[in-house]
Amino acid sequence: MQNSFRSGFVAVVGRPNCGKSTLLNKLLKQEIALVSHKANATRKKMNIIIPFVDKNGVDSQIIFVDTPGLHHQEKLLNQFMLKEALRAISDCDLCVFMSSIHDDLKYYEEFLTLSEKPHILVLSKTDTANNEEILKKIAEYQKYDNKFLSLIPISTQKSLNLERLLEEVSRHLPYSPPFFDTEIITDENLKQIYKEIIRESVFNNLSDEIPYESDVRIEKFIESPRLDKIFAKVFVEKESQKSMVIGKNAQTIKRIGKQAREKMEKIGEKKIFLELNVFVQKSWSKEKENLKKFGYNFED
Repeated sequence: MQNSFRSGFVAVVGRPNCGKSTLLNKLLKQEIALVSHKANATRKKMNIIIPFVDKNGVDSQIIFVDTPGLHHQEKLLNQFMLKEALRAISDCDLCVFMSSIHDDLKYYEEFLTLSEKPHILVLSKTDTANNEEILKKIAEYQKYDNKFLSLIPISTQKSLNLERLLEEVSRHLPYSPPFFDTEIITDENLKQIYKEIIRESVFNNLSDEIPYESDVRIEKFIESPRLDKIFAKVFVEKESQKSMVIGKNAQTIKRIGKQAREKMEKIGEKKIFLELNVFVQKSWSKEKENLKKFGYNFED
């Protein structure tokens, strides 16, 4: 099988805020997965496609699937997010289970009750712990060494063991031709990526419950070789939230737009015209029919 091609889907899973999206952006060397210091920022799975050549010269196309954090809450939107993560686990060839070096083992134990999918255990954020703490945590996981294929401590901040992770993932993928064009980095369309960039900016510029009760819909998207025009709506559930999103003298919405536009221009490699307006749609996240309008379809 020397020089044969490997290709497969790898679900990256773990509890909220363990660093899944940050890791994938780092591996991709481009920021397209939504990253926020707030938990549960990722709502839908996204394929991130990374080419890799192992030390034996075998080419791989690793299709990492970024997923919402594994968690249990009563809210409908959270139920959808858990379903998205479980679907990604079910459909993949391999899992990467990420756990912060500071997390309790109970989160990994809960994952083991959800799936018997072959998986690599990744301990993230090791740059925030000393060697003694890292070795102690690794020792705690050893009682499950018959469950995982390998255990890899990483740091995205210091780029520690990222190449080793790709090597290990590639080694466990099936021999297969590439599933996607080898030149693309995701199968998401640009409109969807731009929507997530706006939503990321909302998360980064607002606090408390507003980001969790907000969403973005792009109403019009006009592409041209040198300029993309995006007309988008930010939806919230309360009038008071609308006022906060707009801000005094519209300063907050201007800041959200500026940050989003700059990131869009970097990814799209062209100028961006972005128009944002804020609307109230009461209880949009609490009713299935409303959730479907925002692309959260429970029946898929």
